[in-house]
Amino acid sequence: MPRDAQPLQRCFWSDGSPLYDGYHDREWGWPVVDDIRLFEKISLEGFQAGLSWITILKKREAFRAGFDGFDFCKVAAYTEADVQRLLGDAGIVRHRGKIEAVIHNAGRAIELQREFGSLARYFWGYEVDVSKRPKRLTVEVLRSFTTAPEAIALSKDLKKRGWKFVGPTTMYAFMQAMGLVNDHQHDCHVRAAVEDARRALPRP
Repeated sequence: MPRDAQPLQRCFWSDGSPLYDGYHDREWGWPVVDDIRLFEKISLEGFQAGLSWITILKKREAFRAGFDGFDFCKVAAYTEADVQRLLGDAGIVRHRGKIEAVIHNAGRAIELQREFGSLARYFWGYEVDVSKRPKRLTVEVLRSFTTAPEAIALSKDLKKRGWKFVGPTTMYAFMQAMGLVNDHQHDCHVRAAVEDARRALPRP
């Protein structure tokens, strides 16, 4: 960086590491309509419960390898042998309940896809209404956004459908990451580009 260049302004939670900054700049908040990526993220959010996202991010490639790229049609067919295989994988978070939840949720994802045509169509039906929010998303405002009415409704509906590890706070984090809302802070260098991408996106 040239001596007189100013560092890029990012959201308050990005820690300055290349891995986290790259995730922030190129992934978080950009709208996603790919079913595999949506299932991957909702699965990893479940694994994050009680942990930090950077912990999961560092292990993401191992998770992808262990869960067949989060192809939910493949994951839904996993057996106890696969659970044992994953429990022996030091590259991931070895938590039986969370591993079994991903396998269980894969079956529910197939059901959703059959009913709605795609996971994207289902999830984007819960896009966050920001019309009554402050226009200027400061750090203080963003820290207050722990969930949203749409995330609460999504969580309730998924639980009714049998999904596990889909609480309202977890679902809001999923929605933020997948671009169902643009929660980049007002002075973040990618906020405008993310908003442009959301505006241009044909809704599923």
